[in-house]
Amino acid sequence: MSFKSLKIGEYVIEKPIVQGGMGVGISWDQLAGNVSKEGGLGVISAVGTGYYENKIHSKRLVADRPLDAANFYSKEGFEAIIKNARKICGDKPLAANILYAINDYGRVVTDACEAGINIIITGAGLPTNMPEFTADYPDVALVPIVSSAKALKIICKRWQMRYNRLPDAVVLEGPKSGGHQGFTYEQCSMPENQLENLVAPVVAEAALWGNIPVIAAGGVWDKNDIEEMMALGASGVQMGTRFIGTFECDAHENLKQVLINAKQEDIILMASPVGYPAQGVRTNLTKLVENREGPAIKCISNCVSPCNRGEEAKVVGFCIADRLSDAFEGNLETGLFFSGTNGYKLTELISVQELLTKLTEGE
Repeated sequence: MSFKSLKIGEYVIEKPIVQGGMGVGISWDQLAGNVSKEGGLGVISAVGTGYYENKIHSKRLVADRPLDAANFYSKEGFEAIIKNARKICGDKPLAANILYAINDYGRVVTDACEAGINIIITGAGLPTNMPEFTADYPDVALVPIVSSAKALKIICKRWQMRYNRLPDAVVLEGPKSGGHQGFTYEQCSMPENQLENLVAPVVAEAALWGNIPVIAAGGVWDKNDIEEMMALGASGVQMGTRFIGTFECDAHENLKQVLINAKQEDIILMASPVGYPAQGVRTNLTKLVENREGPAIKCISNCVSPCNRGEEAKVVGFCIADRLSDAFEGNLETGLFFSGTNGYKLTELISVQELLTKLTEGE
């Protein structure tokens, strides 16, 4: 089957494939710019933009790390990433992923709008006040991430009542995605929470609010998976981990190699300072954390509000900002490497163009 284009607000995505936003530094200008250029939707992660271009956009560093949220989520770094992505994709639709749980969420959303982002995608919490920060930018499409029909209903009710606005699309993320989950450990393995069982009820809820396009995410790997999601009623899919296996991916070569070398049993759910389980690769860091021998937790960057300035990091045994940044810099000893459950299927690097061809036309 050939796939229809995906419409998000006023923007048309030729190939209905959204590249997942991955921070720190996995999906920045090179990956997102090339995905949009080739007809998908490239998504820039807003996480850790103070690390971009060797931290030149971070105004203050402590122990070689951006100080506090103002520098970790650098406005100047974010603008530079967006500007460089635009050099690649031109005026094709370009999105940003901005986690709701971050400190300075509202400010970072405004930064994205000012820098010319077309679509904003937000998960890691229910973004019930997301439209508040984009009121001056009515052309920016808003896409929340949910894990249930109930969550979508809550968002639609609040947005309609408070802002007379509805989501332009919604990403439905199941528990096979990389990084943070919208479920507890126990819920991640329950049959009713698997993506294939979530799509129909969320599509039904979306239909009640004017047929909001549903984008299925979490474990989508190949053309067959995309066809399965479309048959269930999805209008598109979001894929993160698979795009790490591209030459253009902004990630360090060591990070790509960690996934290429990973076996199925190496991909695990782990505790996170954000308060929900996160999915990634078992590495030297996870062994250190299990033995309570991980690097010191100093909370220099103050990245996410649920961590409570490092208190939750101390409970789980690692600082998420520092350890993701280590992975971005290629540190195999203390880096944290997120992956979806299918990450072990990566065996080689290919171009973004070749990947999108495989996904839309088959192997």
